[in-house]
Amino acid sequence: MDRWIIRLSHFPPSNFLTFMLHDFEYDSFQKHAIDAVDSENSVLVSAPTGAGKTVIADYVIAKTLERGGKVIYTAPVKALSNQKYREFFELYGDLVGIVTGDVAINPHAPVRIMTTEIYRNTLLEQPDKLNAVDWIIFDEVHYLDDVERGTVWEESIILTPLSTKILCLSATVPNVEELAGWMIDVLQRPTKVVTESSRPVPLHFFYQCQGKIYSNWQDLKKWGYKGFGSRKNKYKSRNRFRDRSCRKRLPQNRISSLMSHFIKQNKLPCIFFAFSRRRTEELAEEVTRFEFLSPEQQSYVDGEYVKLCKRFDLLEEPSAKRLRKFVRFGIAFHHAGMLPTLKEVIEQLFNAKMISVIFTTETFALGINMPARTVVFDNLKKYYSTGFDILRSRDFYQMAGRAGRRGMDDEGFVYLRLVPTQIKINALHNVLFGKHLPVLSQFNASYATVLNLYEVHGEKIIELYQKTFHCFQASRRQQKRAIKRFSYRLDVLNETGCIRNKKITKKGKFACWMFGYELYLAELFETGLLDRFSPHELCFAMSCLVYEPRRGVYMPRVLPKQFKWVIREMEKTFRKIHKVETNYQIEPHAPPPHPHLGWALEDWLKGGDFHSALEKSGIDEGELVRYIRMIVQLLRLLSTAPHTSDKFRQTAREAKKLIDRGVIDAERQLRS
Repeated sequence: MDRWIIRLSHFPPSNFLTFMLHDFEYDSFQKHAIDAVDSENSVLVSAPTGAGKTVIADYVIAKTLERGGKVIYTAPVKALSNQKYREFFELYGDLVGIVTGDVAINPHAPVRIMTTEIYRNTLLEQPDKLNAVDWIIFDEVHYLDDVERGTVWEESIILTPLSTKILCLSATVPNVEELAGWMIDVLQRPTKVVTESSRPVPLHFFYQCQGKIYSNWQDLKKWGYKGFGSRKNKYKSRNRFRDRSCRKRLPQNRISSLMSHFIKQNKLPCIFFAFSRRRTEELAEEVTRFEFLSPEQQSYVDGEYVKLCKRFDLLEEPSAKRLRKFVRFGIAFHHAGMLPTLKEVIEQLFNAKMISVIFTTETFALGINMPARTVVFDNLKKYYSTGFDILRSRDFYQMAGRAGRRGMDDEGFVYLRLVPTQIKINALHNVLFGKHLPVLSQFNASYATVLNLYEVHGEKIIELYQKTFHCFQASRRQQKRAIKRFSYRLDVLNETGCIRNKKITKKGKFACWMFGYELYLAELFETGLLDRFSPHELCFAMSCLVYEPRRGVYMPRVLPKQFKWVIREMEKTFRKIHKVETNYQIEPHAPPPHPHLGWALEDWLKGGDFHSALEKSGIDEGELVRYIRMIVQLLRLLSTAPHTSDKFRQTAREAKKLIDRGVIDAERQLRS
């Protein structure tokens, strides 16, 4: 099989009659996966980042369209959803749509890109919309073990109709057979497993340590970690002052020497991972003295940057003006604190090979197709839900896998910047050579999920736990504990009046619609507070739910006068919910309301410009956009929620119209 050619006879001649799917010979695992797809089975593919898993997704989509069918592609983050929409739209035009919390473009198209949450919610609320779907593609399905969001993937797989075949794409995980076994034995879904352990472009590791670059592990151990071995107490100083002095004398890992090395050895472009927003910008500033581009290239890149900024209405944005001085030299930074449109500009320039070095946080590694010749790790510690910790092996290889461009590079280069006093050699060995952790279920059904399932299954809902991956993996003791947690959620829903006499009440049916904020919004609905809110007050109330303050961000001492009564009522509601959840040992608890965005919202809702609102928010511009878009998502839900008054629905629509403008308008970004 040299190439696959898909004949799409139903496409109009103006597009194409014959579509060349890929212009390279498929690897063995890709051929096996495609054979499994052709045999009409669900397929679970586990392969390293950069191995070419998306080829199988491309094939499924092309084949489904050829047959006049429908396919849904889910992604873990909106940035990847947006990228996939643009990518597929270029190929298939109006046959493609996208539905996320932010946008709904062509939502009934035969190819729909969704976030996994939207897919799960649709399965529960409006399953008829998905009855005729031939394939559902779960990209990055190893997200099943994400503490905060993993349950969404699990619920989605459980609820997918048997008539819909599933394609799961996963990073390398050691228990892929266990995951497939659950799908086969418990869900009665015929599933083929395809695994690949190697990459078409192998990785070569280098280590910058104590000011030198080592090209192999043995030299690093012998020379880079000399004096910092793992033998007990041998190199530990009992004198703290002497130990600190020793650390100060360590030769520095200069970024200038690393960049010179890359230029000399032709190892650009480079993705440079750092684990704080500020650090990405500091590093970019440090390398501005390097000339990665010729004067002619600088002029061209600058012109393209201006064109893109104009297209996305960014020319007058201070952040875009500041970034311009970096971009013209082939340098950029990319993190969640930036405007989404500005990040997209950088992504397009990087894809067009106009950026030589990009300094970014780990979000750049989450499925977004941005390969480079070289990947660098500034350090090996990042923030997890429980605090800062050394990178897990799977996370490390997810990022490292961006090195090496298929068809362009014979090998990819991965550089680790190491300080022996910050990471021990044994811990480093575990990251590089240790086994990947297995995917473990994080099943913890939301109140909305429980309510939607209860409406169909009633008191038998507890039996549905038997279908979960958690039950498949867990010991009997763990199973009993999980069933107890599940039943406690039912108890909370009974006590709060969402369920009465074994039937879902109006309050419960309203809560079914509100994934993530069910109890809060159901209380506001029942007490009539939603009807009392003006459009401005409704936006503020929603901001109190979605906002999560970062460390060092403090609540304003004074709030706009019109919002004071709103936060009092929100706090009263929280105390009621918290008391019930505490009684039933529900974890995690619903968080308290955070009114931090009050002044920023008041300014924005009155028609002020974004920078005025930003100054009042005290957070990064990307964060402010994200939070306001989350408010927009809630307003969209509220405007169609069941059992609400016409007056309230009108309020929600007016609020959305006021707030969803300018840089907040996500649909405008996608249509640009």
